[in-house]
Amino acid sequence: MYRKKCLFVFNPHSGKEQIKPKLLQIIDIFTKAGYDVTAYPTQAREDGYHKVIADGKYYDHIVCSGGDGTLDETVSGILKGKIDTNLGYIPAGSTNDFAHSLGIPKDMIKAADIAVNGEPALYDIGDLNGTTFVYVAAFGIFTDVSYQTDQGLKNMLGHAAYILEGAKRLNQVKTYNVKVTADDTTYEGNWIYGMVSNSRYVGGMKILNGKETELDDGLFELTLVKAPKNPIEWNETLGCLILGEADGKNVITTRSSKISFEFENTAPWTVDGEYGGEYKEVTIKNLKRKVAIMVKARK
Repeated sequence: MYRKKCLFVFNPHSGKEQIKPKLLQIIDIFTKAGYDVTAYPTQAREDGYHKVIADGKYYDHIVCSGGDGTLDETVSGILKGKIDTNLGYIPAGSTNDFAHSLGIPKDMIKAADIAVNGEPALYDIGDLNGTTFVYVAAFGIFTDVSYQTDQGLKNMLGHAAYILEGAKRLNQVKTYNVKVTADDTTYEGNWIYGMVSNSRYVGGMKILNGKETELDDGLFELTLVKAPKNPIEWNETLGCLILGEADGKNVITTRSSKISFEFENTAPWTVDGEYGGEYKEVTIKNLKRKVAIMVKARK
């Protein structure tokens, strides 16, 4: 009798290393679902990406566990390797934004069951200058926080660590002179933040218009925040962000399948919570319904 094969790629250090005491139970769930399991603990950044490219084609199913970075590496490996298989995801990071949007529970055992016994659903993926990402790409204030925040602090405080780290920088806010084109509409000016997302949550918090976000509609949500000129505008801008409402003046939101950025000078980007490089010109495209991810089966 043929038994299906499952590649299980996991980051043993994500979050509070919470997967370690649950690893045997998770593998047992996979085995009971009919899979022979190969468990691969990642050893360094991009290790999971290269493992999936090299060996993913030999497996009937792939499951990954870790934070958003591990998910990003696994999805990128599936796309780069042109691997036609479903992906299960067991979130184990500090914020797990995309898992939250998908309705995948924080409970790792429940998530493991969904990863092999749920049902696949196709979701959009992003392309930034030829590099894929799962759910968010951004520049500006706070975007370097996630990869410069101490891992121990992340483990203890979760997304609050990002806020604390960012709050220390409010007196060092850098502005970016950039022209942004979304479909046929152009926005020009000095911005302190720009985000292209396909998620209802970023940094553990609801994004603007998050309730209206669909993860498989071929559209990204674009958020732009203008540089406040005085304390009153600072308060107005923060109020918009806290309330989750765009005012069309200081905070702008729209939807588009393709968005381009033309910077006066190069700007660093973060992609799924990790450093994504520096660019003077960026084109982001939506790859509609590109990856099949396991979610809770409908009754």
